[in-house]
Amino acid sequence: MATTPKHSVSVAGIVVRDDDRVLVIKRNDNGHWEAPGGILELDESFESGVQREVLEETGLAVTVERLTGVYKNLTHGIVALVYRCRPAGGAAHPTAEACEVLWMTTEQVQSAMSPAFAVRVADALDEGVHSRAHDGVNLVSG
Repeated sequence: MATTPKHSVSVAGIVVRDDDRVLVIKRNDNGHWEAPGGILELDESFESGVQREVLEETGLAVTVERLTGVYKNLTHGIVALVYRCRPAGGAAHPTAEACEVLWMTTEQVQSAMSPAFAVRVADALDEGVHSRAHDGVNLVSG
């Protein structure tokens, strides 16, 4: 019998302030700008995972508002659930996982992030729920 491929499930938070700036991190492991997030633990809900990941990576507590998209990294078999959030307490700062933490405009996000991750921010700013696939850098069709 053939071995069935396994997927990893991750969660990410698009944290939006009242001035529409978005919280982003520069990851320590690869130097890329992304929304805070990571692998969902077995014993937690999606929303709890988002809150934990944002807090661990930025020091900021958040309130999860809604699911904004589901994204599949076809290269690594990662399925990411992305949620729009709002700040709920604390102050964002660098951590062991993020060497920089910034509040960016949507224009800054588009120039700093790869297309596969910048689209998550754009998707979180509209009213829809999106389903997209990418190769780790660029979106792929179909």
